[in-house]
Amino acid sequence: MPDEGARTPGLLTMDRIVVVGASVAGVNVVEALRQGGFEGDVTLVGAEPQLPYDRPPLSKEALKAGPGAADVALRPRDWYDEHGIALRLGQRAVRLSAAARQVVLADGSRLPYDGLVIATGSAVRTWNQTEQTGPVRVLRTLSDAAALHAELRPGRHIVIIGAGFIGLEIAATARELGLAASVIEIEAAPLARVVGAETGRWFADLHAAHGVSVHVGSRIERIERSGDQSKIALSDGTHLTADLVVAGVGVTPATAWLGGSNISIDDGVVCDARLRTTLPGVVAAGDIARWHNPLFGHDMRVEHWLNAVEQGKHAALSLLGSDEPYTHVPYFWSDQFGEKIHSVGITSDADVSAVRRLDANGISVVFGRHGVVRGALCVNAPRDVARYRQAIRDRTPWEDLVPEPNRSPQWPT
Repeated sequence: MPDEGARTPGLLTMDRIVVVGASVAGVNVVEALRQGGFEGDVTLVGAEPQLPYDRPPLSKEALKAGPGAADVALRPRDWYDEHGIALRLGQRAVRLSAAARQVVLADGSRLPYDGLVIATGSAVRTWNQTEQTGPVRVLRTLSDAAALHAELRPGRHIVIIGAGFIGLEIAATARELGLAASVIEIEAAPLARVVGAETGRWFADLHAAHGVSVHVGSRIERIERSGDQSKIALSDGTHLTADLVVAGVGVTPATAWLGGSNISIDDGVVCDARLRTTLPGVVAAGDIARWHNPLFGHDMRVEHWLNAVEQGKHAALSLLGSDEPYTHVPYFWSDQFGEKIHSVGITSDADVSAVRRLDANGISVVFGRHGVVRGALCVNAPRDVARYRQAIRDRTPWEDLVPEPNRSPQWPT
């Protein structure tokens, strides 16, 4: 854990700030730096050549209509000029020289800094494959979305490995475009690790009702290429023939470039409650930051859009000298077959859960741990989302919100 007493250089002692990661977090960092009164040099480094863009539309609007039809840029080009932000796009950071206070880029150039923000996000996990498997695509970047969009033609069969939110969104988009879709999940239900198997059954039923073939509790034994198709054998004896295979098996923090810098890394860049790392003058934000969240009393790393926005702003203020801790209630949303799905707080480590609403129009499931409300999953229930998010922030006792005996939700059969 970083030294809580260690102070980073303040506003008056910094002339140059480098932000590595042209992400949602990175863009909110540079905006907050200017709004916070920093008038020195600000450089934003991005590995991709495009202007910083929004990722949530990639599995929905951009995948359906094509990236060119979706407005995904976070800010127009002239915004960066107006705010005096120097862009180094298409240049990946390959090394951090903490002793020299320099970021080394792929072209060999070095960017000196007084203050540094690490916002390089996550790298998508790829599927282990050989020449015999055929291509297994992923969806993480704008170029990934463009390539996948070109393959989504009506009548084809897409097989998605992994029934997380990204995998389910890809399946929903594919069905809406007229493809046959199958989802393979090793757990007992979609999203089981996030919301539990019982709640995950609702997602399985939703997708099955829209023609998605959902295979749960089964792993892939082998994938073999057969002409332009892939033959997939599952551990339960099922055999699938796919025109297109996509892996949605999660992401991992993009920390490889930090090797040798002596920064503390443990499932992300380790930060204190103020987002300060173990290196002086260096903070982190977004998917890559593992920080101590005082609201929950432990370290966490959150891969959500809203966290990237709020954490980016907070990291900038911490770099400028703020001592305020960053307390955040995780919040995530998804849109599948027109259903509005919202998750707040932490649902994966609950020791108790209860259904608060279950009807034809929506559901609300609340999760608790150690006697307090910790998380909730709501479908088509926006008022419940706001209510539970506040309850989590207030650390509302479980009995105050759910007075009846607490059991895991029992779903109708």
